Amino acid sequence: MAIHDLVIVGAGPAGLTAGIYAARAGLDTVLLEKSFAGGQMVSTFQIENYPGFPEGVGGSELTSLMQQQVEKLGLALTSLDINGIVPHKGGGFLLRHSRGELPARSIIIATGAQARLLGVPGEDRLRGRGVSFCATCDGAFFRDEPLVVVGGGNSAVDEALFLTRFASQVTIVHRRDKLRAEKLLQERAFHNPKIKFAWDSVVTEILGRDKVEGVRLKNLKNGRMSEITASGVFLYIGLVPNTSFLGDLLTLDRQGFVVTDENMATGVGGIFAAGDVRSKQVRQIATAVGDGAVAAIMAQKYLEGLDEQA
Repeated sequence: MAIHDLVIVGAGPAGLTAGIYAARAGLDTVLLEKSFAGGQMVSTFQIENYPGFPEGVGGSELTSLMQQQVEKLGLALTSLDINGIVPHKGGGFLLRHSRGELPARSIIIATGAQARLLGVPGEDRLRGRGVSFCATCDGAFFRDEPLVVVGGGNSAVDEALFLTRFASQVTIVHRRDKLRAEKLLQERAFHNPKIKFAWDSVVTEILGRDKVEGVRLKNLKNGRMSEITASGVFLYIGLVPNTSFLGDLLTLDRQGFVVTDENMATGVGGIFAAGDVRSKQVRQIATAVGDGAVAAIMAQKYLEGLDEQA
């Protein structure tokens, strides 16, 4: 079985960018994705902080453009779900999947992260029945109905603004008394007549039998309980890294993100990590793209070092 120079696991902005750089470098590269290209980017309605698009760009459009650029360089996206990585006796690594193993001299982990759950009653039972993590995907199902958005960061406020296109009212529930989102987004939200806020509050239960009918809230300052009527609950309370398939192969931080140095190198020679899966302070499309570029360049240098030693 031929061993590939590089396998990139994940085709979000970090993985797609790594693919562009690796293909241009002439590396024998495989780009894997278990679901669809774009990661969280593809479900973002409007991206306004990515350079080169002064009027903003849709997440699905930006994903399509990146994927087209990768494919133009001759690198096709392969659908495969990796469930483990082990060292290869002959050098390099074996990436295990349901249909066998894929050998690689080097690897870039770009599997991203997924939405964090509240862990409250009603959440699991009503997923897909009003509990959602994607306003772009599901917002149109709630025309003229009240909605709740949980969170206070960029994603929560941006998606709440998008939901006002459909909803009769959007309540942003945030555990603090001020938002963490960018000032521009905050100003838009504060001036939108369809948006109101439940400050210093957390959701303790999602109400409804066969579909979402509301949420029960607890005020963290006075302990008072209350209920809000809503037909949908959209959750944006942080991310959980997609690293369970790594086992104890790599060093992870307390939240489970992959620890790397500034060159995207992990503690295992030949394995790099890029994008939201990496332990870092800022997770944006622009930083994921930068990570992907650095990871691919450093993977190329790593492989050149191996060839010089041979």
